[in-house]
Amino acid sequence: MHDGRVTVFDRRPRLRWTVPLAAGAVVAAVVVGAGAATADSGLPERTPAELLVAVQQPTAHALSGTVSATADLGLPDLSLLTGASASGPAAMLSGTHTLRVWTDGDARSRVDLLGSSDEFDLIRNGQDLWAWSSGDAEATHVTLPADDAPSPSDVPVPDGMPSTPQEAADLVLSALDPTTAVTTTGASTVAGRPVYELVLTPKQDGTRIARVVIAVDAETSVPLQVRVFSTTSGDPAIDVGFTSVDFATPDASVFAFTPPPGATVTERDATSFRDGFRAKGSAGLSEPTVVGTGWTSVAVLPVGDLGAGDGGATASGSDQLTAMMQLLPRVSGPWGTGRLLDGALMSAILTDDGRIAVGAVTPKVLEAALATT
Repeated sequence: MHDGRVTVFDRRPRLRWTVPLAAGAVVAAVVVGAGAATADSGLPERTPAELLVAVQQPTAHALSGTVSATADLGLPDLSLLTGASASGPAAMLSGTHTLRVWTDGDARSRVDLLGSSDEFDLIRNGQDLWAWSSGDAEATHVTLPADDAPSPSDVPVPDGMPSTPQEAADLVLSALDPTTAVTTTGASTVAGRPVYELVLTPKQDGTRIARVVIAVDAETSVPLQVRVFSTTSGDPAIDVGFTSVDFATPDASVFAFTPPPGATVTERDATSFRDGFRAKGSAGLSEPTVVGTGWTSVAVLPVGDLGAGDGGATASGSDQLTAMMQLLPRVSGPWGTGRLLDGALMSAILTDDGRIAVGAVTPKVLEAALATT
């Protein structure tokens, strides 16, 4: 299912265990459910297996459109950690947001995250990579090497909240293994275009993921919408989809960017720029021990004294992280004591002895994993 193109996991290896949809998952055989996508709208029938292949081999490589991204993850206020503006990438972890996207092959792409009064833009134009925050009037420019050029996704978009349906589909499909049943629900419509719907359903108890529904464009096989449903609610916890889409090649001017007068411009070396963001995403973290398989995998790793206790000072955690943790309820068991983050799609326990357990699972599964490590 991989044709050599770089996927979201290739660009961010740590997503393999931090993103709830892919925690500990190993790409393996897919258990395909019975039934083909029947087309009441006149579309030809396609089996789940055919759609799985097609969605990884889209025929369109240029497009533009508007994406609506909604997240209801049940997380605490992450502005304590990020201090981010309403239009910054971290804002996508909650609420509904609008993005404008353009792409013209691997070398040209643009994503604009629109806020109520400002926006955050990621622009790749050949070897030029720009990150622009209109609220801060700050631009970062990186000249990419011709033989090893990261995409705009290498800048800090929050893990777990993909910015396009294609990224969301890549992420979910990369997590498929024998614990997943794949079926179809027939044909539907997204952004005015006929689509087939793939439904991925975990076959394990204890996961917070009820199902994932991927809407695949009937003509181009490009994912137009991805919805992730939690076991705790009938509404999608994540819904990323086009509200309008055009598969014509965007005008070259879309990818041209010049910082406006008065903007602060920072020039960064490509290697340090990429490594710097890797460091931000993994500072102080060791590789995890994975307990369990498939959708009920739990990643457990030491993170040092993060101040999970009542009022304890931290040695290695920031004051902001400590403040967020103090908002979480305390839990205890044979594994020790700590703080519980119980979200719609994932849960995490931050222990007083310096461990973290995280997965797309119930707290009970987390506690069992902690007791074995």
